[in-house]
Amino acid sequence: MWWTETKRRAQAIRQERARRRADVRRCRAARKAARKNGAASDAGHPGPPSTGFTLLPWLLMGMGSFSNLLQGRTPNPWIGGLGLLIFNSLYIYVTFRSFVREKRRALSTRVALLLMGLLTTALALGYGGNWLMFFPLLGLAAGATLRGPWLGRTGVLLAVYAGAIAVVHDGWGDATNIGYATFISTMVTAAILGLSEAVRELRAAREELALRAVEKERLRFSRDLHDLLGHTLSVIVVKSEAARRLAPRDMDAALAQIGDIESVGRQALTEIREAVTGYRQGSLATELTRARSALSAAGMEPVVRQSGTPLAPPTEALLGWVVREAVTNAVRHSDATRCEITVDSTAERVRLTVTDNGTGKTVTHPREGIGGTGLTGLTERLAAAGGSLTAGPSARLGFTVTAELPLDVTEMTTLEAEAEAEAEVEVEAKIEVEVEARADCPPVDATAQVSP
Repeated sequence: MWWTETKRRAQAIRQERARRRADVRRCRAARKAARKNGAASDAGHPGPPSTGFTLLPWLLMGMGSFSNLLQGRTPNPWIGGLGLLIFNSLYIYVTFRSFVREKRRALSTRVALLLMGLLTTALALGYGGNWLMFFPLLGLAAGATLRGPWLGRTGVLLAVYAGAIAVVHDGWGDATNIGYATFISTMVTAAILGLSEAVRELRAAREELALRAVEKERLRFSRDLHDLLGHTLSVIVVKSEAARRLAPRDMDAALAQIGDIESVGRQALTEIREAVTGYRQGSLATELTRARSALSAAGMEPVVRQSGTPLAPPTEALLGWVVREAVTNAVRHSDATRCEITVDSTAERVRLTVTDNGTGKTVTHPREGIGGTGLTGLTERLAAAGGSLTAGPSARLGFTVTAELPLDVTEMTTLEAEAEAEAEVEVEAKIEVEVEARADCPPVDATAQVSP
C-alpha cells in the first residue's frame, strides 16, 4: 500500500514539474512574440506560480546529520536514519501543501507540522550538534504554512524554544545562532511567500478589471452607435420607401422626401463624427505609456520626466500627438539607445521635449518644423493653437523635438472645427458641381452599337 502511495506522489511531482516547465515555455514564447511584433514585453510578469520545489534545496541544511550517519558518529544510526527519513518526508509534505491555501489551512497539514516539531525536538535532544539545524528547517516549514496575525508570536516562541533545546544539550555555545536562524527562516519565508501570493492576486485582479473595463467600453460604444444610427437609419428607410412610392404619382412630394433623407443623413454624419472624435480622444498619459512600451521594445531606454501644473484635455491631446510622432521617428530613423521625454508646465505655457542620443542625422539642418509630413502637420496644428514646434540635431549627439503650447488651448477646437467645416463645404460644392454636370449631359444608351 505504501509503495502505491509513493508511486502516486512521485507521479504527481513529475506532472507538476512538467506543468511548470510548460508554463515557463509559454511565458518565454509570449515575450518573444511580443518583441517580434514590436509590442512591449511584459517584463514584470512573475512567471509560473511557485511550488514546493522552491523550498526543497533547503534540505541541504540537514547534510551535516546525514554525514554523521555515514561516518558512524551517530549512536543508534538506524534510529537516526529513520528519524531523518521521516523528517524529510514530513517537510516535503508540509511545504508542497503550503502553496495551496485550502491545503495549507487543512488539519492534516497542521498535524504534520506538529509531528515535525516533536520529531525535531527528539532528534535535537538525542543527538545535538548538526541535528539542531533541523530547527531552522522547522521554522521554514512553519513560516510557509502559518501565515497570518499569529505569525510573529509563533516565530518568537519557536526561536526561544529552539534556543532552549540547544542550551539543554550543547550549552550556550550555539543556542543564540540556532534561535536566530530559526526566527529568521520563519519570518523571511512567510514574508516572501506572502508577498509573492499578494502580487499574483493583485495582477489577477488587475487583469480582471482591465477585461471588464474593455467589455464595458465596448458595450458603451455599441450602445452609443445603436442610439445614433438605429433611429436615423429607420427614418431613412421609411422615407426612401415613401419617395419610391410617390415618385410615379407626385414628383414634388418625392423630392421633399429625398430632401428629408439628405438632412437626416447629414445630421447622422455629424453625430457619428462627434461620437468617434470623443471616443478616439487621447491623453498625454496614455501616449507616454505607449512611448515607454515602444522604446523598450526597440531596445531604447525610456526616461520620462513630468512636472508642473495639470494640463487641459486639448493641450494633452496635441502634446500626445507630438510624443507619438517624435517617438516613432526615433524608433524608425535613429540609432539611439536612450530617449528622454520631458514635460514642464508653468502657469501660462507648457514645453515638451523629446531627445535621443543617436547620431542626429535625421535631418540636415534644424529648423522650425521639418520636411517630414508628420512633423509638418503637427507644426501647423500647434501654430493654429498658438504654439510652436522645432526639431533638429541637438548641440550634442542626438535629435531633439521641442513643442511649446499655451496652457489652455480652448481656441484650438474652434479653429479645427472651422477648418473641418470649410473642407466639408468645399467637398459638397465639388459634388454638387459634378452632379449638375452629369445632369446636363445627355443619357447614354448602353445598348447602342458603335458603327465601324
